[in-house]
Amino acid sequence: MELLACPKCQNNKIVKSGIINARQRYLCKKCNYYFTVNKIGKKIDNYYVTKALQLYLEGLSYREIERIIGVSHVTVSNWVKEFRVKKPSHGDYHPTYRIYNHAELVEYLKNKEQLSGAGMIITELGDKFMLIKWERFKN
Repeated sequence: MELLACPKCQNNKIVKSGIINARQRYLCKKCNYYFTVNKIGKKIDNYYVTKALQLYLEGLSYREIERIIGVSHVTVSNWVKEFRVKKPSHGDYHPTYRIYNHAELVEYLKNKEQLSGAGMIITELGDKFMLIKWERFKN
């Protein structure tokens, strides 16, 4: 088996480092990561990573993001730590969110009363749209 790169950092400076359970063990000289085979695992598309981090910055909890995107809240937490995302203080409010298809979103936006007095952001979420809304000044 020819290993070309470390599965963790993708560096090609690897050396043999013994045998474990009848498999050759390797060591990456850059990140000191020990491995026996290339990790294949599930790779989550960067689109979902970006969306999860956006939702986190908008004030949604890890479990809310889990329900929306379908990725474990622990994974979302790990992404936040990995990318060193700092959540801004949201004071005394928590944003509300709704998921609409295109026709529902157009109907919602037609009503001007629902648009005034609040901040909102609309983001694409697969084939649907998420509307995140919060009041600007809440006592």
